[in-house]
Amino acid sequence: MKALDLTEKEKLTLYGLIKYPNITDRKLSEKLGLKHTTVTSIRHRLRRKEHYRNIIIPRLQNLGCELLAIIYTNFSPLIPLEERVNITGGTIEVFEEIFFSVGEQDKGFSLSLSKDYTTVGKINDIRTETFGGRGLLENEYPNMILFPFNISKTYRFFDFAPLFYKTFNLDIDRDEEIRDISSKEWKNITLSGTEKDVYCMLIRYPEMSDSDIGYELGVSRHTVSRLRKGFKQNNLTRRVTLPNLKNLGFEILSFSHIHFDPRNPPDMDENEASLLMSDSTIFMASRMFESVMISVYSDYNDYKNDKTRVMQVLKENRWIAEDPLILSYGLKTLTFIKDFKFAPIAKKIIGCDLVI
Repeated sequence: MKALDLTEKEKLTLYGLIKYPNITDRKLSEKLGLKHTTVTSIRHRLRRKEHYRNIIIPRLQNLGCELLAIIYTNFSPLIPLEERVNITGGTIEVFEEIFFSVGEQDKGFSLSLSKDYTTVGKINDIRTETFGGRGLLENEYPNMILFPFNISKTYRFFDFAPLFYKTFNLDIDRDEEIRDISSKEWKNITLSGTEKDVYCMLIRYPEMSDSDIGYELGVSRHTVSRLRKGFKQNNLTRRVTLPNLKNLGFEILSFSHIHFDPRNPPDMDENEASLLMSDSTIFMASRMFESVMISVYSDYNDYKNDKTRVMQVLKENRWIAEDPLILSYGLKTLTFIKDFKFAPIAKKIIGCDLVI
């Protein structure tokens, strides 16, 4: 089913589920101006057709995680993608730090959360050795970009609401706010043994009920509910609704790495780099002299127009040091090697005893 095949109420409800993942159907119906029963019925139908799923993202920067690492690589087209995935599956993708990894025949990128540079540097050394030794590389090493939380800003972290607002051409209020969602807001947070176990279960099983989690851990439903609420209030978790982009007819995913002119970079304090984002942008991380954006497009014209807009913003503000690297991926041919697997790194960072 294509996105445009959805009814108007289905489009509005899907947008609402993505924009407000934490609220009840009743409250969502009030925001959207729909009947409560209509929202519930559509939500079940969209879920049954696998148009979306819910995850809980751990905010590990408040629990000892120091940086976000992004790796992108150009591969030899002579090695089939399936063979490459098999090679890396037991040597690289096994690392808990990597939570998202995608690839096409000749290129790929991954995102990792790491406690320190030593850990992510070791992973990249193994990655380079593996790629080079197996003849996977084209003409260059894997490129690693580091965003330490203390000196970086993340304006979007897989936020699909603006994309669907634009795609569905909705006529409702949108309270978009530009802010750093990766900032460290608490320091030295420590969790008890029970808190660690509940935290890991929430990340691993985001749609399991509090009663079922309590049963598995041998604690009460009330305890799980209280801890879930506390994690959210202390900014340790973030619930996200992930749309199924392939199901919904989107065609292109792009990865952009931008180097700014060191003589005239965007002002970090004023969040000037955020001007590069559009409604198509689902992820953006930035530090003083570089940014990475991930965007999604309905077709090639949409992709081309946004690419032109980014270049205009860079040139008009004299931020550009060199042409940005922009890699495009066809969503029909893209392979999701790791698809938002946060539980292993959450367990490693906080040290819960569960088998993840």
